Amino acid sequence: PMSNERIRPIVIGIFCRDDAILVFESREPDSRGRIFYRPLGGSIEFGEYGHEALARELREEIGAEITNPRYLGLRENLFRAPNGERAHEIVLVYEAELADEALYEKDEMLVTEDSGATFMAYWKPLSIFQRGEAPLYPNGLLEMLLGDSESPPGGAQEGKENAR
Repeated sequence: PMSNERIRPIVIGIFCRDDAILVFESREPDSRGRIFYRPLGGSIEFGEYGHEALARELREEIGAEITNPRYLGLRENLFRAPNGERAHEIVLVYEAELADEALYEKDEMLVTEDSGATFMAYWKPLSIFQRGEAPLYPNGLLEMLLGDSESPPGGAQEGKENAR
């Protein structure tokens, strides 16, 4: 059995500015390299509650403190990682606020991952994801944010594996 095939618990934070949410931009690892977006967050460490993990990740990624975390729900994410291996995430979704109000005035922020990799984060209106201009991961998150309670925890593309 492949020892690296394990489920990874992660947390993501939904931070809102009017009708926009804070997301980082990345590219699909396939040949097309399509741009996609995902909220900030990361791995939940052993002994850590989801909201604590979110606070730590935001501190590490953009140097920001958060306030008022509220649990919104759960998504499941099955996809192919950039190295081609199958990946499986259980995603806790929280809504929260950034303590530093000046961050809401910034149109872009530099995000630094544990690996040292950097990404840019932007405020993107939900409407661009509704129109299908770019994917928002994890699958099913958009439906959750729009209040479509019919969507299964794995999202509309349940069973369909894509790179994230």
